[in-house]
Amino acid sequence: MAKTTSSSYLFVFAALALFAVMMMNEMPVSMAACQVTQLSPCLNAISSNAKPSATCCSRLRSQVPCLCTYARDPNLSKYVTNPSARRVAQICRVAVPRC
Repeated sequence: MAKTTSSSYLFVFAALALFAVMMMNEMPVSMAACQVTQLSPCLNAISSNAKPSATCCSRLRSQVPCLCTYARDPNLSKYVTNPSARRVAQICRVAVPRC
């Protein structure tokens, strides 16, 4: 009986540990830090026909969960919904969500 109880505790502990790891892996996506300033490396590419830098593309990928929030903000929407911003996203191979 004691062996079964120990095995049960071990199973519960392993399940909780797995759940914790899964939650930690999901946090960056589900709790993304929406900071539009992270997209500042993209300003040159958006405001001109310049090619976006690798830093721009990396930051754009990290901010994808936030793009709809930016698009709804009257002060920011012109930067994320205009054709130049879409061009930058396309060059960076970033799928822009439909908001």
